[in-house]
Amino acid sequence: MIDMTNKDLNSLIKNNPTLLVYFYTPLCGTCQIASKMLRVVEHLTKLQIGMINANFAPDIARHFKIESVPCLLFLENGEKVDEIYAFHSVPYLLEKMKVLENQKP
Repeated sequence: MIDMTNKDLNSLIKNNPTLLVYFYTPLCGTCQIASKMLRVVEHLTKLQIGMINANFAPDIARHFKIESVPCLLFLENGEKVDEIYAFHSVPYLLEKMKVLENQKP
């Protein structure tokens, strides 16, 4: 996963129509577990997932209406199309990503 800043996110949105962005905080135990699951998913799917420390990006979190961490956003052309707060398991995440991938035009 790529640790991003606000500037990095804006650049990625311009260059990638579909983007996964993971919001976390370093002291969140649930975030640490979610991070491990996302690293496995990223490896299995070859997807690139950006990650943003919500402590340092409050404006971005407000813009996308992030309610809590961990949160995985699915963005299409810079717009939020889905979000995950309960990560459940690696198979759950893989299935969720497959469903969203199939919804693309």
